[in-house]
Amino acid sequence: MIGLFDDPRVATDAATADTPLLTVEHLTMRFGGLVAIDDVSLVARKGEITAIIGPNGAGKTTVFNCLTGFYKPTVGRLTLNCEGTLFYLERMEDFRITHEARVARTFQNIRLFPAMSVLENLVVAQHNKLMRASGMTFGGLIGLKSYRDAERDAVEKARYWLERINLADRADWNAGNLPYGDQRRLEIARAMCTDPVMLCLDEPAAGLNPRESLELNTLLQFVRDEHGVGVLLIEHDMSVVMGISDHVIVLDYGRKIADGDPEAVRNDPKVIKAYLGEDEEEELPPEIAADIEKKTGEGA
Repeated sequence: MIGLFDDPRVATDAATADTPLLTVEHLTMRFGGLVAIDDVSLVARKGEITAIIGPNGAGKTTVFNCLTGFYKPTVGRLTLNCEGTLFYLERMEDFRITHEARVARTFQNIRLFPAMSVLENLVVAQHNKLMRASGMTFGGLIGLKSYRDAERDAVEKARYWLERINLADRADWNAGNLPYGDQRRLEIARAMCTDPVMLCLDEPAAGLNPRESLELNTLLQFVRDEHGVGVLLIEHDMSVVMGISDHVIVLDYGRKIADGDPEAVRNDPKVIKAYLGEDEEEELPPEIAADIEKKTGEGA
């Protein structure tokens, strides 16, 4: 039994090459008499995109809130493997999950600093590193070399991500003046400036048109393939989920009803029933199946 005030970390030899990035065991979250999450277990791996889907009210965002420290689960263990050190997330404050376990998150509603420039939004994401380099402000005031070097590196990293999201030519724009789809990608780039090992995205494609969804897919594949970051996303846009996910988990009324690759999940009778209210033995209506197939092809 781990005591309440013990360090929520395990020594570096606790993890092996086969240890998943994230292991969720028997997660349960109750709000009084309401069971929002009921005994859910899952894994997510480094360098993979894992999608959590399900009808409205299935408990998807509650899972994210438990992972990122907004809620303390009623029951369950949430273990993150951050470069060989295991963190028990259920025992950590939200700011420690961000800065020590290196879990970054975006939300359904965009939370940029609209009056700051696009570049400044990415630099401010590196605030903690800059504060350490400045000796908690004093070094920045007198221009210490360590701070100047850190500031230069922060700007270079910001410009790197601006290139990746095709916003380098708008670095001086106020973030609030960007089109909606650009703001979505900027928010993901800002999260990546914190050097996460796991990136949690809450409905990143919400409100995007097909072109913007395709741009989002390309960005998430780049994050996965070039940076080896584990991406965990909640999404309703099936062109995103089926087009880029390596692994899909389906929740319904707080319970896990399916877990596997996109093709297996899409054809699972329990998933069809949860989304359409059809009997389990029935197949998707042809027009709906064709629409899903079309969207999947567009997002590939």
